[in-house]
Amino acid sequence: MPSPTHTDNFSPSISALPSLKTHIAKLPLDSYLFNASGPRCTTEEELNRLAGSASAAIMTKSCTMLPREGNAEPRFQALPLGSIQSMGLPNLGYEAYLEMLPRLKQARSSRRGKPIVVSVSGFSISDNVTMVQAFQASSADLIEVNFSCPNIEGKPQVGYDFEQTERALEAICQLGSKPIGLKLPPYFDFSHFITMANIIKKFPVSFITCINSVGNTLVIDPETESAIIKPKGGFGGLCGDYIKPIGLANVRAFSQLLPSSIDIIGVGGIKTGTDAFEYLLAGASAVQVATCFEKEGVECFDRIAKELGCIMAAKQYSSIAAVKGKLKMI
Repeated sequence: MPSPTHTDNFSPSISALPSLKTHIAKLPLDSYLFNASGPRCTTEEELNRLAGSASAAIMTKSCTMLPREGNAEPRFQALPLGSIQSMGLPNLGYEAYLEMLPRLKQARSSRRGKPIVVSVSGFSISDNVTMVQAFQASSADLIEVNFSCPNIEGKPQVGYDFEQTERALEAICQLGSKPIGLKLPPYFDFSHFITMANIIKKFPVSFITCINSVGNTLVIDPETESAIIKPKGGFGGLCGDYIKPIGLANVRAFSQLLPSSIDIIGVGGIKTGTDAFEYLLAGASAVQVATCFEKEGVECFDRIAKELGCIMAAKQYSSIAAVKGKLKMI
């Protein structure tokens, strides 16, 4: 069944809405939703806007060792149900994010200590070791290591190379006490879910985020007879409504294969409270919003949270924990 529109027919008073408090890696979050690394989180101005929003955390753009301008334009195109993009990790470089963390920490101090999540995307194990080590010594609260960017020419996704994934985890998981999480690519075969879950269980991974965009998709404009983005010969990551069933499947599969101590963050096609509720049923401890955030800005977090609260109230659920992972089979 497709997700309802923003005008879902639930309207209990705001004061009667259930709590959306949750946690990732034992770190409390005031809400079930925050931003995904990707849109609107590159500059200090954008991150401060997130600090003042209803987003439950401040997630940074995936950073690399050196600043990057990203791929050639056009590299993003909106589609009827989402987007296709090949941004190529444009970011300020990890040292810039290290330098701005104390200021972000100060900015969040008047906003009830909103957690800061740093996203790291090295091009080698050595890159990731350097950056994770630096952020372990910083004021970041969580570190999300991106094993799944599909849009860097000549660089494979680490999450599809299980031997490299294991070597990377051996190198980065013992560098400090801050919780480490992995942003994973979409998997499509149960043997891959099982293999990745078994690798993750060998290491002190605190959370996983799934999924990243569905990589190497192609959209053609029949009028111009051309691909609609330039990088990689038109191949890019598919985002939005198109990928929600894949995101839900990945959350569900990993929730069944991993111990409950490893939190799962769901991503992919979340634009309404109903979408967030479906991820909650599948087993997500929280969700990240990307395409909808790109389109609407920070206002989306408050709107989706209220819609989710209304759905839970109408169903007489009092908390996130009362729903999480309770998907029914037929």
